[in-house]
Amino acid sequence: MKIIAIGRNYAEHAKELNNPVPGVPVIFMKPDTALLKDNKPFYHPDFSNDIHHEIEIVIKISKEGKHISEKFAGNYFEEIALGVDFTARDIQSIHKEKGLPWELAKAFDGSAPVSKFLPKAQFADLHNLNFKLDVNEQTRQLGNTSFMLFSFEYIIAFVSQYITLKKGDLIFTGTPKGVAKVNVGDRLEGYIEDEKLLDFYIK
Repeated sequence: MKIIAIGRNYAEHAKELNNPVPGVPVIFMKPDTALLKDNKPFYHPDFSNDIHHEIEIVIKISKEGKHISEKFAGNYFEEIALGVDFTARDIQSIHKEKGLPWELAKAFDGSAPVSKFLPKAQFADLHNLNFKLDVNEQTRQLGNTSFMLFSFEYIIAFVSQYITLKKGDLIFTGTPKGVAKVNVGDRLEGYIEDEKLLDFYIK
């Protein structure tokens, strides 16, 4: 199982970090040790003073594929979930200034909390899906998949030109604006439409 993530897939998020809006998907990866399940707490690492939350829709690949056509890409996932791409923003900023990869800022242990998965058939329109993140009962991020620069299907097709996708692989599909620092003691609650899927603490 591998975790593939899409950066800057919502224009307003790219702008809030003073990043250019990309013309093609920005791809990075997290190891399986980043996965955090079952609403277990996230333990704030000592190496960063500026960990940011990034709420995202996550899709789970349901069968192996490579060089997948966009028109058939919808056949390669059956379930979606909610995830948080925790980012050590201070480390990322230093690495971006030096033109270095982001892994130390993105791929650390526990940096990818993921909720239970739901059948995509449960939703009337995956391309008009509301999701949000509340921190301490205050809404911080509010997104809708209609604002994605690159759709689920386009992402699958694009990634599969370079990397073979296998059953069980997870793709984090990008975060809307509103990313911010988390602190020890914070409670994070995430929703797809009106269903709460994430509910965990920062320790």
